[in-house]
Amino acid sequence: MKTTPSAAPSATPASFIALLPLFLFLGLFIGAGLYFQSQGVDYAFYQLPSVIAILPAIILALILSKQKLNNAIETFIAGIGHSNIIAMCLIYLLAGAFASVAKATGGVDATVAMGLSFIPSELLLPGFFIIAAFIATAMGTSMGTIAAVAPVALGVADQAQIDYVLMAGAVMSGALFGDNLSIISDTTIAATRTQGSEMKDKFRENIIFAAPAAFITLIAFTFAGQGQADIEAQSYSFINVVPYLTILILAVSGLNVFVVLSIGIVLAGLTGVATADYTMVTFGQDIYAGFTNMQEIFILSMLVGGLAALMQQQGGLAFVSSKIEALIARFSSKKGEASSRAAELGMAGIVAATNTCVANNTVSIVVTGDIAKDLAQKNQVTPKRAASILDIFACIVQGLIPHGAQALLIASTFSISPLAAISNVWYCMILAVVAVVIVTMRKRTA
Repeated sequence: MKTTPSAAPSATPASFIALLPLFLFLGLFIGAGLYFQSQGVDYAFYQLPSVIAILPAIILALILSKQKLNNAIETFIAGIGHSNIIAMCLIYLLAGAFASVAKATGGVDATVAMGLSFIPSELLLPGFFIIAAFIATAMGTSMGTIAAVAPVALGVADQAQIDYVLMAGAVMSGALFGDNLSIISDTTIAATRTQGSEMKDKFRENIIFAAPAAFITLIAFTFAGQGQADIEAQSYSFINVVPYLTILILAVSGLNVFVVLSIGIVLAGLTGVATADYTMVTFGQDIYAGFTNMQEIFILSMLVGGLAALMQQQGGLAFVSSKIEALIARFSSKKGEASSRAAELGMAGIVAATNTCVANNTVSIVVTGDIAKDLAQKNQVTPKRAASILDIFACIVQGLIPHGAQALLIASTFSISPLAAISNVWYCMILAVVAVVIVTMRKRTA
């Protein structure tokens, strides 16, 4: 129960010590990743699950708390049960269920086949960028997109004698572009829920950054095109693509995301019944499989919510905010546009640095969300813009780190090194330049 303003205690003093649990979490997660990487283990940064790495951090936060143990645990539970955290987790479940059902009923294969039927033989690189972008926007996952598109792209690259590194860059660029824009992406869910923004508003804000970067990327891949190949037409049923198109249209129109995803799940199931031997039992099993696919980020979001509540109560978030506020004041001669611009660059820097460490764009957004929201509120940055900044700069870093899951997956598929895989992810490179220019030059309006 919240206290009234007259009875409210003085603001919690800023404390660096309160941040130690966060550093412990990052240290364990990064340290384990570096260790396994030195041992040549595949997916080194994913050997120690993030939900396990955060447990010692939570214990440390409880020990450091100046509250009685029972009160500290209550603070932790309240953080887990925050409405934003619960809503975020529910959306994760629905998004996972839709992706699982749509894939099981042939939606992914149909969408890839449809895209291939429209690609001119001389525009294979930009064509695969567009295919990956559409699928990622519809599915809400860059990893799922890469897993579906990369094997097809590899076969086409062989046939057309296209450099593997270029083709990998085109697929990964498209996947990250779509994932960043998608209404049902876990990064979008995390960014909008932590900042209190509507998904459609964040989508429209993202377009300002993503559209010019994607256009330049398309031009770049068009001029970089190597060879050509006549792709054999593949049969597909358009009805399997309908669920993807439907959720895109409904989401952009502003319909509640819970309703959008529920409709998408039902439509995907109905297409399975109409086009294949798909039963209600299988439908239920695929929904549950989608839930389990979101297990790690679901649990981590709740635990991070609890940890953030403890750090906030102990003054850790106030310490970070005060330091960033000092930097903003140094580079801003006045309030208004100058401080808003500096705050946006501060958010970008925090989420980028965090994602460089944890190699997971969703985790980085969840971890830095409260700090970013505090900065936004103090410096007149709208929620939609704060959410967009977090998602964009997390996306940029995710596409440019060799230890990220996307780079590791596509490198494995194309039998190239992760460093080679990220060397032609031009979309993220171009987006970085475009985003910094827009943040520093654009006038601030509501």
